[in-house]
Amino acid sequence: MPLTLDLTGQVAVVTGGTRGVGAGIARAFLRAGAEVVICARRPPDAPVTADGGTARFRPLDLRDPPAVREFFADVAAEHGRLDCLVNNAGGTPYRLLGETDAERHARVMELNLTAPLTASLAAYAVMRRQPHGGSVLMIGSVSGTRPSPGSAAYGAAKAGLDNLARSMAVEWAPAVRVNTVVPGMVRTELTVLHYGDAAGLAAVGATVPLGRLAEPAEIGDACVFLASDRARYLSGASLLVHGGGERPAFLDAATVNHPKEP
Repeated sequence: MPLTLDLTGQVAVVTGGTRGVGAGIARAFLRAGAEVVICARRPPDAPVTADGGTARFRPLDLRDPPAVREFFADVAAEHGRLDCLVNNAGGTPYRLLGETDAERHARVMELNLTAPLTASLAAYAVMRRQPHGGSVLMIGSVSGTRPSPGSAAYGAAKAGLDNLARSMAVEWAPAVRVNTVVPGMVRTELTVLHYGDAAGLAAVGATVPLGRLAEPAEIGDACVFLASDRARYLSGASLLVHGGGERPAFLDAATVNHPKEP
């Protein structure tokens, strides 16, 4: 029996869906047949399209709760339903904790934790009234599962986001499923800012057991699976999409030889 991920007729919202991982997620939902609404403060440089479908863009500042509530009410009114919310918007500059004040770190946490909470509550207000319920997906990060020097506030927010999703999964069941996708390093148009030129990208990719960074489409495929009926018994789960993680540094530092598999 083939594994079919068909979201035809469903409506998905992808926050921060105008570029990078968010655009990859939006395209994956389009390929699965869903109607997709993307939101961000600024429009995409080019339409987000896949397989003949185009994501509809609507401007939104996720840090404005009244605007967020109005946005989700409008999406439901215009499309007649809301099946999935993907909380993808977020990010952080590289900044050591001691280089700035708590207020600036708090803004990072607001974008990466409070904003997804605001969007999820607004989506839940719609989904809980639907006979078929809905699905909420958090886009976490491996930064929330390990020390995150240079992006500590971001890592703390992502750790909190994963825990928040688990609590939502309990409180909102059985109408709404809530899960987290936890990406590792992903190759996007901004990769050069984090890892440098092609040689730097190859060196960083070599630290991943699978030998490369993820593509945005691969994060999108994981999201489509979790949003589909094939994952209908998955809620409160965290799906690691990190190519096997990171080789422990102590293995390379040890004087004992630890051969790698060919």
